Amino acid sequence: MSVQTPEKTPVRKNEALLLEEVDQIIETYKNHQGSLIQILHLVQESYGYLPLEIQKRISAEVGIPLSEVSGVVTFYSFFSAKPRGLHTIRVCLGTACYVRGGKNIVEHLLNILGIELGETTPDGVFTFEIARCIGACGLAPAMMIDDEVYKQVNVNKLESILSKYRSK
Repeated sequence: MSVQTPEKTPVRKNEALLLEEVDQIIETYKNHQGSLIQILHLVQESYGYLPLEIQKRISAEVGIPLSEVSGVVTFYSFFSAKPRGLHTIRVCLGTACYVRGGKNIVEHLLNILGIELGETTPDGVFTFEIARCIGACGLAPAMMIDDEVYKQVNVNKLESILSKYRSK
């Protein structure tokens, strides 16, 4: 992974190249029954997110109504119709995490990041989301950044945790 600083935004590939990759993914999987979710995952991985114009492209090429494509994108929290940050923060608000201070973690992160839930920081480093349960109940309160789980998080640890990702 390349080194990113807060003042740098993630660099996107040329739009034409991105659309070419999207078209290749669609072409590879469009004739496979039940491949919509796989196509959406691969396209999001390549393009970065799933804006309406990309959803329309998938719908037309795969022959699935746009309402169904958009329904899948909006139903699953791992899909995004808006650009995402370099890193995704997910704070668990399952019962154990909520009871042990998860809501307090969320409130502090909202202040630290200066964004609302579901938004991306202006520098493009973080996208902030809620998870209903990340399966770490014995470690509550817990949060994830990308694929790394942080256990027994408290507000005093937040700046230190975030600083690891700001310098990447």
